[in-house]
Amino acid sequence: MTEETAAAAEAPAQTEQKFAVQRVYLKDLSFETPQGAAAFNKQWQPKVNQDLSTKSAKIDENLYEVSLRMTITVTDGEDTIYLIEVDQAGLFNIAGLEDQHVTQVLNTTCASMLFPYAREVIDNVLTKGSFPPLMIPPINFDALFANAVQQASAKDQQEDSSDSDADTKH
Repeated sequence: MTEETAAAAEAPAQTEQKFAVQRVYLKDLSFETPQGAAAFNKQWQPKVNQDLSTKSAKIDENLYEVSLRMTITVTDGEDTIYLIEVDQAGLFNIAGLEDQHVTQVLNTTCASMLFPYAREVIDNVLTKGSFPPLMIPPINFDALFANAVQQASAKDQQEDSSDSDADTKH
């Protein structure tokens, strides 16, 4: 055995990292205009509320489904002008990453890839609903993920400190 083959035999086998988009698809879509035609017969001062969430599930050994849900509610005072909810999903093949890194990729990279598709669906539906386009700004999913991790860590620290306080009060 040469030195190179002996060193290769002793080194742990490294798993090749893989990331591939298998499919992007529209999982769910809802569009409501509760006022109907009355919404077009008045001047309104719209207030836009945007909710965003991601959900992921392991489908197979290296296959994950990620869903990006965007809910847009436009109101005028107490009246809802329209509500649109889009659940844009994708199947992603991810291999060779540690669990923590997989979680980050699912919530940042995958969500970032789905976001333009969701925006396009929203724009198309609003156009077909005879409403003006809605300019949805870009979203920094990395910052959102970092913030969620920080909040979860702070919550865990609070629970740990309250548990230790409860232990000392015996």
